[in-house]
Amino acid sequence: MAKERPALPVILAGLCTTQIIAWGILYYAFPVLSARIAADTGWTTASVTVAYSAGLVVSALLGIPVGKVLDRRGPRLVMTAGSVLGVAGLVMIASAANYWVFLAGWLTAGVAMAGNLYPPAFAAVTRWYGARRVFALMMITLIGGLASTVFAPVTEALTETFDWRGVYLVLAAVLGVVAIPVHGVVLRRPWPVEPRGPGHGGALEPDAAEGQSEAAYARQVMRSPAYVLMTVGLTLGGMAMFAAMINLVPMLIERGVSSGLAAWILGLGGLGQVIGRLFYMSLERRLSVRARHLWIYGLLAVSTAALALDATNAVWLIAISMVAGVGRGISTLLKATAVTDRWGPRAYGRLSGVFNAPVMFGIAISPALGAWLAELLGSWEMMYLVLAVIGALAVIALLFSVPRQRPSGAPPQ
Repeated sequence: MAKERPALPVILAGLCTTQIIAWGILYYAFPVLSARIAADTGWTTASVTVAYSAGLVVSALLGIPVGKVLDRRGPRLVMTAGSVLGVAGLVMIASAANYWVFLAGWLTAGVAMAGNLYPPAFAAVTRWYGARRVFALMMITLIGGLASTVFAPVTEALTETFDWRGVYLVLAAVLGVVAIPVHGVVLRRPWPVEPRGPGHGGALEPDAAEGQSEAAYARQVMRSPAYVLMTVGLTLGGMAMFAAMINLVPMLIERGVSSGLAAWILGLGGLGQVIGRLFYMSLERRLSVRARHLWIYGLLAVSTAALALDATNAVWLIAISMVAGVGRGISTLLKATAVTDRWGPRAYGRLSGVFNAPVMFGIAISPALGAWLAELLGSWEMMYLVLAVIGALAVIALLFSVPRQRPSGAPPQ
């Protein structure tokens, strides 16, 4: 019987392991290798980055159908298939004889990201852990937050022995050897029936929610003003924060900051993400849903505005980067619990898949958005001011995104 029902701590440990590997290999290895890819192939850096961004867009667009499969079948099929496709995509990227094969490889990797990264893992622990989901979500994001810390230097070290193609083949092997068996074996726990009835309907009246099909219930929630504003706020917030982060290094270098110091500033922002997540459970106990969004997304908007100051002082820049990192780290958990905080766990896969699609699309285009704004406005400083305004608009939308009737057990709004 134990083989048929893996214990929850085993499932959590497995997902933590595969999250750090999937994020590290499918997401964070590319920034380390992109310049080498362009130099070796003769493709422009922009075209190489476009292929990578195309994969992120595919991942975002697949959020909705993947969410539906998660609700019906659970995470085992989605995450195992995603791992297999991840290996296939990386092998295509490594063996690409021309740009179109390289692009096809990243599109395949984008499908793999939809089945490997946070959304399916969040759906798994949200359903299996129930009322204890915040602890499980925090653990996954804490470990996942270390992906860049681990895999950026590992990827760089591999380049001393292999060319970029060889590095991707090694990483593909690691993903295949670890993620495929873990997802296939550890996620065999029976998928619970979705909760129904009073206490799980959130903004819907219990009598209306009870007896509805999951699809009808999800449609009713998605048509509500609170859900629309939540989606708009999280999308704008994601675009602003990731455009600010990804364009940080080129902005600092243009100001005269050394590339080494710029990299450290960015890296310490990643440390801030992990620190922020350590305090999320306390934040969740002490503050309402509305207050959490006000403080965290307000913090992101303010830290983005601070980068508009033409400063080169290392201590100041590190402090801003770490504060922004704290906000980004907690925002990941706010997004993971956005549906359950407002409407409970029912139809989590569908509801999270729909709002994740525009959020992830916004994040996918954020590198190009930041660069385009800087070129259009003539300076990085003006670009960061515009991003801060976008962040402020996200705060306003999120303040009105909480339904009047709260889910059972949620803190006062």
